[in-house]
Amino acid sequence: MAERDDPGIIGRRVQQLRTERGLTQKQLAEPAYTPAYVSTLEAGRVRPSEEALRHIAEKLGVAYEELATGRPAHLATDLRLRLTDAQRTLATGEAEVAAEQYTELLAEAEAHGLNAECSAALLGLGECALETGDLATARLRFEQAEKRLADAPLPSRVPALRGRAVSHYLAGELRYACYLLESTLDELNRGGLHDPDALLLLYTAVIAPYMDMGAHARAAQAAEFALALAPQVGDPALVARMHRSVARTMIAEGRIAEADASLGKAAELYRQLQIRTELANCHWMRGYLYAQNGDMERAESELREAQAMLSAKRAVLYTSQVAVELADVLHRRGKSDEAAALLHDVLGDLSSERGAVHSAAAHRLLGIIAEDARDTETAEEHYVRALSLLERAGAAGDLADLCRLLGDLLRRTGRIDAALDAYRTGLGHRTAPGTTTLGPAPAHPPL
Repeated sequence: MAERDDPGIIGRRVQQLRTERGLTQKQLAEPAYTPAYVSTLEAGRVRPSEEALRHIAEKLGVAYEELATGRPAHLATDLRLRLTDAQRTLATGEAEVAAEQYTELLAEAEAHGLNAECSAALLGLGECALETGDLATARLRFEQAEKRLADAPLPSRVPALRGRAVSHYLAGELRYACYLLESTLDELNRGGLHDPDALLLLYTAVIAPYMDMGAHARAAQAAEFALALAPQVGDPALVARMHRSVARTMIAEGRIAEADASLGKAAELYRQLQIRTELANCHWMRGYLYAQNGDMERAESELREAQAMLSAKRAVLYTSQVAVELADVLHRRGKSDEAAALLHDVLGDLSSERGAVHSAAAHRLLGIIAEDARDTETAEEHYVRALSLLERAGAAGDLADLCRLLGDLLRRTGRIDAALDAYRTGLGHRTAPGTTTLGPAPAHPPL
């Protein structure tokens, strides 16, 4: 950006345009300036004032912005409109198509030194990679977007930082995701940078890793802050995401009707905005809600709807995660063979670096199904695999339950010492869920 304002570059640009138009230095200078001034300017020995450049631009028949920066007039405005189009493609179409649009826009923005537009394109590419499940590329793109805005105020860097945290969360790095989100919240709140949009984005994002780590009190507090901030936020997509995330804490507290109402608000906003992936996520969360409330038929219906919508969007990772929760509902409805087949189909899409918590859930459920079939050896293999995944991710809430299952299996097969070790491990994770892995809570927003 700085080199565009260099007097030498501007001077050469003026000389080239003047020559192309067949004007003399005197014709370009009159009546406000002298030919000697134009000569000095073209030689790059003087930094022209805005007034002088506007005079010369008018004489040359070009826009001031184009003469001063080399960019075509209205380029930044045009790029921003096309960035909005790419965002719409991602919301209603396929991530691969949106990624092609963002890549083209990134190249144009870089060619013309438009830093903010470069960052927006990189942010879009990161969101595309999240949707397709390419978490390594997502992290890279979000990091690049952050670097582009290194000198900008912290609130403007929050969307990229939140994207990076989500990519770590989906990879099973719950502790690090919490660290990124909490440290940013702390810096915003302690520094008096009360930006409602930035704060709501962060509080909404931190709920899921808190819940998976068993830090339910922190998740509930984050939800409370998010609900208090929502009236100050004008972006309906951000408010809808907040309602969807907050519903999870309500379900954990047994507030089923409130959670259902919150998901209803989110779904209605997403329908109006035509954001299909997020609407599918609402069906997904509603399926989870009905399953928790014992309504398995409605849970299966909602999860199948979510799976179909995400599959149509080619959101591979999210589709596989929904499939795991659908398999749990199928098993609880007595369709264990169908559940096991579904789990084996999607396990290849999940790993310790990609959807670790759902990968563990798949192994846990396959273990239960194997136990029901009296195949204790296979059940133990699945439980041990799940335990390894959950320990790596730091998912304390699920670890305690899994240790109980493994301990019960070991006790029934006569390995009492091993069973006691499993129970002790589970008790250790139940002692103070979330508190042993998280530092001090971030400063509160000035609500």
